[in-house]
Amino acid sequence: MKRISSGSMFFTKRVFPVIWFGILALMVVFSLSARNTQKSHFAVGALIGPAIMAVFGYFLMKKMVFDLADEVSDAGDALIVRFGSEEERVPLSEIMNVSYSYMSNPNRVTLTLRTPGSFGKEISFAPPWQLLPFSKSPVVVDLIERIDAARRIQ
Repeated sequence: MKRISSGSMFFTKRVFPVIWFGILALMVVFSLSARNTQKSHFAVGALIGPAIMAVFGYFLMKKMVFDLADEVSDAGDALIVRFGSEEERVPLSEIMNVSYSYMSNPNRVTLTLRTPGSFGKEISFAPPWQLLPFSKSPVVVDLIERIDAARRIQ
């Protein structure tokens, strides 16, 4: 099986959020500790800024990152989709639509299924990174052509 999703999903979904929220927590801790040691006037903005960034970051990651599949592999006539320890086999003929968004980070491929599977009616994943960011992904173009061919066979 050939992997058709990005290899950096572990970092994107697990490591980056820890770094993001860790830096925000450190900002709050340093702000509070500086207030106690210098007996200076405390700026409320030192807490409001990180709080806004945490809320904004959480909702942005929830919408753009946390719903992406951990791994998608090509098994010829089907795709093997993995979220954590759960896997599902999705036949190419069951895919109704392929949407590709290359103007987001990470890039996003959304597969709309004819019948909902264990992961729902839509499955999203990040395709492999490519050198030219505004060009069509060869993985996605190939996948669309193969899905179209699988539909014609049925």
